[in-house]
Amino acid sequence: MKHRENDVDRYYNDTLPPPYVVPKTNSKSIAALVLGILSVMVPYLGFLIGIVAIIFASISLKEIKLRMEQGKGLAIAGLVCGIIGTAIYAIIILILLVASVFYFNTDMSSTY
Repeated sequence: MKHRENDVDRYYNDTLPPPYVVPKTNSKSIAALVLGILSVMVPYLGFLIGIVAIIFASISLKEIKLRMEQGKGLAIAGLVCGIIGTAIYAIIILILLVASVFYFNTDMSSTY
């Protein structure tokens, strides 16, 4: 009879799978995505917001690898949006600076 109890105990102990724990989503990757989208949408401040989005995305990608968390796609999307937002507003600010330099140089050198 003891042999039968051991079989039953072993049957119930061996076949139960371990409980599945869903890995959490990295919060910095969510912040990177939100900031990346804002960097494209907010005029002129988008340059600074984009830089912060790039920093958050790179930190979150490292944390996702280290901690085995979810959110890699969010971090990559935040990184791409941050780069695009930063590039767009960097080009706009550069164009405005060049235009203002040409405007003030031509205005100063003209004589009547």
